[in-house]
Amino acid sequence: MRKIHYILIVLLLAVAEVLLVAVRQPAHNVPREMKVLCIGNSFSIDAVENNLVELAAERGIDLTVGNLYIGGCSLERHALNMRGDSAVYSYRLMRTPLRLSPQKGESDCPDVQDMTCERTVTDSVSILWALASDEWDVVTMQQASHYSGQWFTYEPWLSELIDSVRLHIQDKTKIYWYMTWAYQQDAKHPAFVPNYNGSQAYMYDEILGCNRQVLANHPFDGFIPGGIAVQQARATKLGDTFCRDGYHLSYTCGRYLMACLWLEVLTGQSAVGCTFMPEGMTAEERRIVQQVAHRAATQRP
Repeated sequence: MRKIHYILIVLLLAVAEVLLVAVRQPAHNVPREMKVLCIGNSFSIDAVENNLVELAAERGIDLTVGNLYIGGCSLERHALNMRGDSAVYSYRLMRTPLRLSPQKGESDCPDVQDMTCERTVTDSVSILWALASDEWDVVTMQQASHYSGQWFTYEPWLSELIDSVRLHIQDKTKIYWYMTWAYQQDAKHPAFVPNYNGSQAYMYDEILGCNRQVLANHPFDGFIPGGIAVQQARATKLGDTFCRDGYHLSYTCGRYLMACLWLEVLTGQSAVGCTFMPEGMTAEERRIVQQVAHRAATQRP
């Protein structure tokens, strides 16, 4: 009997030690530096070319973002460009221009409110060139917005693109899927009526369905629910105002929403409480947008 009691005490002490160690560990290992490459179009411009680098800097993260841009570029075109090593992209590189490690007497948090990220643009590059240009932590993919709710446009192109990219990245590099959003209710995009009956609700449902298929068929390392975040933001008192032309995000709340979302998904750091915001945005709008992004970051279609 004493032996059994002794064994139970040892087991309880072991469990207690494990729990104590777990409590001591941070909930998320904050990356000090991160490099992200987007195989995208104008909707990746909306996501990463404003606010994201600045928000990451406020959280102490030195973020580099490369964006391979062709307007309206679909998965099919990306896959064919990859197949032919076509040098047809505008490569837009954003990085943090300030030193993130504080020196003696400096604040632990850099002053980013007046900061503009360092930006360079290189024309006529290929996906292969961009993949080889740096040691990327994450590569993102997305469908063109006008095809985002039409499943027949996804395959076999998505599978081909994933397989081709995996051949040219390091083992550590993760591939994320980026879900785009439904158009504004009064959008004049030429594909809105023929593809989605001119209905935001219908387009959103179709995008959700396609994204369920994408995630069910492909083991992506991460998912960026842009379409979910925008739709939930439209349900706030800010309303259906997150697009500047019916489909591209506004330069204030729209792009800020997407940057907050990407910050949360990529780094695990909450956007709630960040002080940086673009010119023309109010503190109340910032609060609402940050909260929406925070709620949406872990959601799935």
